[in-house]
Amino acid sequence: MNPERIYQVVFGPHVTEKTVNISEQANRTAFKVSIDATKLEIKKAVEQLFEVKVEDVRTVKVKGKTKVSGKRVGKRKDWKKAYVKLAEGSSIDLQGEA
Repeated sequence: MNPERIYQVVFGPHVTEKTVNISEQANRTAFKVSIDATKLEIKKAVEQLFEVKVEDVRTVKVKGKTKVSGKRVGKRKDWKKAYVKLAEGSSIDLQGEA
């Protein structure tokens, strides 16, 4: 996979209370990814970016919320989330070094 496509596939980690609990219990990490990214592309991008071994990728399409402001009605963009299961012994440090 070329280096330019890696950054078009994976936008960054998606950190919430739910994803932190999942990462502690099941060794899974959540990422915001491109809406047109495939599971194989996500797997290769995460392996190259973080130098870890990926076992499984599960994806979820999240529908954008409809927002009402006075008489105007707007809609946020749809986006895609990927839950990446890492191989035993692999981990990704999302906090960085302090």
